[in-house]
Amino acid sequence: MNKWVKPTLDTKFQIDFDWWEEKDRNFRVHLLSHLCNECQVRYKDYQETDLVDWIDARTGEVSQVDGLWHSLRGCCSLKPDYVDAYTPLTTAVFRTFLANGNEPMSSRDLAEQLQRPAETILRTIGGLRIYNGIKPVVGKDRRRGPRPKAASADE
Repeated sequence: MNKWVKPTLDTKFQIDFDWWEEKDRNFRVHLLSHLCNECQVRYKDYQETDLVDWIDARTGEVSQVDGLWHSLRGCCSLKPDYVDAYTPLTTAVFRTFLANGNEPMSSRDLAEQLQRPAETILRTIGGLRIYNGIKPVVGKDRRRGPRPKAASADE
């Protein structure tokens, strides 16, 4: 078991996809619940979505992302009620990471985006309990998305 180190206001966090796998939880099923109504209707018969190319407007980097996540970033996260003052804090933080492509952010960064106190955010996500896989970034080689579905022999 890893030794726990108390995070600070400047500690970077992100969604840890290994946590989802270790807990035997399906990230994509959970992701469905964070889609807007229109996208939930579009994906109502969801089984498995294809990977789509996502171009980072800032860096020009092209990466493959889950189609659900792409819809969330390109549609749902742009709606004014995606994260508002009434969104529970753990949900607001999770949605912020989804919307920004799981780029690491500190409690201060999150506070600026969410207009909530950094200390409150840190107390919530920086403790021993892990919400939605949000954990401090450890090391440099952290996955920014779920593992792609393995190709079957038929493909």
